[in-house]
This record gives sequence, structure tokens and C-alpha cells, in this order.
Amino acid sequence: MKIEIWSDIMCPFCYIGKRQLETALEQFPNDEIEIEWKSFQLDPTIEPQSGKDVYTFLAERKGISVEQSIEMHKGVVERAKSVGLDYHFDKAIISNSLTAHRIIHLAKKNNLGDEMEEIFFKAYFTEGRDLNDAQTLIELGTKAGLNSDEVKEVVENENLYLNDVHSDIHEANQIGVQGVPFFVFDRKYAVSGAQPVEAFVQTIKEGLK
Repeated sequence: MKIEIWSDIMCPFCYIGKRQLETALEQFPNDEIEIEWKSFQLDPTIEPQSGKDVYTFLAERKGISVEQSIEMHKGVVERAKSVGLDYHFDKAIISNSLTAHRIIHLAKKNNLGDEMEEIFFKAYFTEGRDLNDAQTLIELGTKAGLNSDEVKEVVENENLYLNDVHSDIHEANQIGVQGVPFFVFDRKYAVSGAQPVEAFVQTIKEGLK
């Protein structure tokens, strides 16, 4: 079975969905299941917001108070905690995820896509790393097992793997993806959002019949 996942590393539910799927896959240890990560950008227009935290950023975008934004994020933090993830929105640095997505495509070419996704998710949501920063991106790419010179080349050349990212996003539009995470199983079944583990288990069982 092949599972394709459209995701954005700035999406808190994508990291939660990753954990839910991984828990479900533990019930299928003997089945050959391939995971392919696909790029998606929730907001391609985001620019680095120097000195602005996620709470303030979202408050301004949604026209709500910072206090309301903090309350909204509390629920997400609790949900993340329920699957063993430790979110720190107070440390998260607003970033445009395009360069990170291009690095993920380099990682996919080296069969390290899943490792790269995990490292970027953790860097953004837990560690408060700056994914706008070239040296940070190179360090994280190397941590995933990539060649540092190759990661540096992707960071410095804005055209490398750009078509791959755009192709993924175009494909998402073609199949009607409205939001992420979006999981497609052997191009026969789909699961939208960070669904409970049971939903993934049932879908995988159907797909393996």
C-alpha cells in the first residue's frame, strides 16, 4: 500500500495527524506500506514576521484579540499532548515554508522524506527554531541525514525543487484537497484531517483487502 500525505510543516494538525497515522501503522507490522509526503502551503504569501509571535499573528489575521488567540491555541496544545507532542506556540517563529518544502523534496530523493518532515515539525512546534534562517535549515537537513552541501545548494538556489513543490500543490487542487493533512491510500481511499487512530486503522484494513 502507498499512502500519500499532503501536509504543511506550519500546520499543527499535520504533525498530530502524522502521529495518529504512525500509531495506526503499528497494527500492520507485516504489511509493506510506503509513505510519500506531498507539499502543501496553507499560506504561500506569509513573510517572516520579526518579533511577532504566533498568537499576535493569528489575532491580526482573524480579527480577534490576542487573548482569544491564546485560548484557541490552548486546545491545539492539549490535543498535541494527547498524542505525545509538546507544542510551544510562544516560541514558534512565523515562517514561509517554501524553502523547507524544497528541502523535503531533496530528502525524498534520498529516501529521507519522513525523517525530514519529523525534524521540521519538531523544530517549528516544539523547539522554536527559525525556519527562515539558512544556517538553521542546513543544520536540520544535515540532522536528517542529508549532505550539507546539497542542502546549502537548495537553500541558496530558489529554483531547485520548486517545480516539485508546485506540482504537489497543483495535484492537491486537482483532486479537491481543501485543507491539510490529507491522506490518500492507494488512490482509492482518502482521510481528511487529523482523524482518530481508529479511522486510519479502518481505512488501511479496507485498502489491504
